[in-house]
Amino acid sequence: MAWRSVGASNEDLIRQLKEYGVIASDAVAKAMIDTDRKHYSPRNPYMDAPQPIGGGVTISAPHMHAFALEYLRDHLKPGAHVLDVGSGSGYLTACFYRYIKSMGESADTCIVGIEHQSALVQMSKTNLNADDRSMLDSETLKIVQGDGRKGYPENAPYNAIHVGAAAPDTPTELLNQLANGGRLIVPVGPEGGSQYMQQYDKDKNGKVEMKRLMGVMYVPLTDLRS
Repeated sequence: MAWRSVGASNEDLIRQLKEYGVIASDAVAKAMIDTDRKHYSPRNPYMDAPQPIGGGVTISAPHMHAFALEYLRDHLKPGAHVLDVGSGSGYLTACFYRYIKSMGESADTCIVGIEHQSALVQMSKTNLNADDRSMLDSETLKIVQGDGRKGYPENAPYNAIHVGAAAPDTPTELLNQLANGGRLIVPVGPEGGSQYMQQYDKDKNGKVEMKRLMGVMYVPLTDLRS
């Protein structure tokens, strides 16, 4: 199974995920190959399992990042606004940046990672700069501190929203910030209980349809005081 794989290098890990069928598209594979996990995961960067990054937080397993990119890729286009809630290490935020950039340049592209722990905000910026300083320097990508449960209205509406921690129920405020034609993927369910990765699609008229994708296990989506 994919989540038992260990790569000798970042490229080897991504090759295995592609062989297992977790990664279906060459563009997702390239974004993940170009974003070396060694910059974002201090422990076991090429093991397909969650790893601690500090502050009681983990970086998700590579196969979950691959799933996120695959489920959102049709919405990751030049000019898109993307919100990564609970951006943690900054890894997936960087993948979103690279995926969209590979599709073309647009001054309207905006990728926002939001994280409530100030230490993680600073750490993710350090990680991104160690990877490629031009990502933050471009101002196309930014990391902000805040309560991700409330989204980030400043750059809404978003064509794609990813949430990296479990919401107890449907995250209404994030749906409010989802653009017509946009997609939100978020783990939903109680801590320690049954959780599912759910996909919310908003059509051109603003009607929302939910699809349950898979069972998952995530830490809860909280603020700094919870």
